[in-house]
Amino acid sequence: MAAGLHPEAGPSTLVVAEDLAARMDYRRGIAIYDLDGTVRRTGLSRATVKRHVRVLRELGALVWLVHGSRRNLAAPGEGYMATATIYGAVIPPVYDDAMGHRLTGMGYEARVCGVTPAGQKLAVAVAVERSDARRRAQGRTPRSRGTIPYGVPAQRELKTGPVDNSCSGSREPHSPGSYHRSPDVRVESGCKDTSRKRASCRKAPGPSFEISYNSDGSRRTAGQTRQGIGIVQQVRPRVTWTQRSGLRELEVALRPFTDAGWDWPTITAELHSWHLTWRPARPAAYIRARLAQQATAEHQSAAAELAEGWDEQEASGPLAASSPDLVRSVLDGLAEGLAVYSARQAELGLDDLSDHSAAADMAAFLNSGTGAPA
Repeated sequence: MAAGLHPEAGPSTLVVAEDLAARMDYRRGIAIYDLDGTVRRTGLSRATVKRHVRVLRELGALVWLVHGSRRNLAAPGEGYMATATIYGAVIPPVYDDAMGHRLTGMGYEARVCGVTPAGQKLAVAVAVERSDARRRAQGRTPRSRGTIPYGVPAQRELKTGPVDNSCSGSREPHSPGSYHRSPDVRVESGCKDTSRKRASCRKAPGPSFEISYNSDGSRRTAGQTRQGIGIVQQVRPRVTWTQRSGLRELEVALRPFTDAGWDWPTITAELHSWHLTWRPARPAAYIRARLAQQATAEHQSAAAELAEGWDEQEASGPLAASSPDLVRSVLDGLAEGLAVYSARQAELGLDDLSDHSAAADMAAFLNSGTGAPA
């Protein structure tokens, strides 16, 4: 007001500006006009409020963002509701030039991105002045004036004459446009300080990559991974409940099958044999857990057979014998059984009704060339 930038600016203009500032959203820099409320709070007439809002706009302190409307926007059955007029609070270019601010952007979208050397000296002087004021309020001795940069006054005086605004002629004037929507502050999780180990390093450690190994301990090659992903690309479309998982993690989960040499039809049949009636949220994790359970069950079964003295090789020995030896063994058992049966029948007096002896026929067959081993 003291600079005399506008001939109609006066105490009433300051009253209207203070009312808008008290109701402003400083996060987005906007304020609702509320003409009737401003008249009631300030005690000014409607014409006076309108006139001084116009003065603030011409001074470059306000921009018109949303034009209000008297049209009823309420739904049927609700009270009357119109559209409010919204102003955006801005800082005139004259103030930025006087304070040494560097701006980025044009018009209403311009933002302060730094300060000029003169603005830096002024900011230091203002900070020192505030520090001295606090020290005086606390009864302490102010700092020496030698700390203030040479040539910077302790307190700037406002000019009463017109302000030279020739340097800001290349900038666009403030215009409505789309007002700045400042994003909400988001606090990232994690440690807020640098760890001692990382701070002591000359160079920050690079990202660590996990190396994959095969079941025999050899390092897994890129070709093996590509081959596994190729198999998974055929399996995933055919097994519905695996389609939530990515190819890479599904390939890692199915490595016990692919490393064993299974092709995609065999793996697909194995997954279908699980008969899932639901869809796991994480299919790859479910497959790993299922295979781990199967491995645990097989290990427990092998341990139980070992404790009972079961020898699978010995038990499968007769089945692994050659065909003539197997036939000879079976026929010898039949002959021995028939002989025992005939002897018992003779003791009981229940001989066969005929004179034909089955045991003798069996013995004759075994002694012939047909029953002998080749």
